[in-house]
Amino acid sequence: MRSTKQEIIDFLKREFAASLVNCDIEEVGEKSASLVWRVGEKDLRPGNTISGPTMMTLADFAMYVAILGEIGIVGLAVTTNMNINFLRKPSAGQNLRGICKLMKVGKALIVAEVWIYSIDQMNDPVAHVTGTYSIPPMKMVNQEVLLNSTANVE
Repeated sequence: MRSTKQEIIDFLKREFAASLVNCDIEEVGEKSASLVWRVGEKDLRPGNTISGPTMMTLADFAMYVAILGEIGIVGLAVTTNMNINFLRKPSAGQNLRGICKLMKVGKALIVAEVWIYSIDQMNDPVAHVTGTYSIPPMKMVNQEVLLNSTANVE
């Protein structure tokens, strides 16, 4: 029940349009996704570096996209845990790339990791993030699919 990159983009445009304002989905693969965050002035903090919340947002979104790619469009999948290790100062004038791998895909929980890089330094990650997502029970997923299909008819 995997979703394609285009199906995910269409879903996000319809349900979470703001999520795509600063972020481009580069690739959705088997248990993986690669995204680029377009860094702007609002993402910077004192010290001429990119803020931690910006990197956390990229990581969380990369996990969500990889999950949608793997299990299908399940809008009710939610973050239950996230941990970040800041490894080095990102380049303030450069976009960020988040590369996500799903480490364990279970029925109720999915565990993922994201390596974040400054685009100009793809050999040296700036952060490593691990996270867990909760997947709703199939009964809720089926209700969501039904609601979405009737909403698209109207």
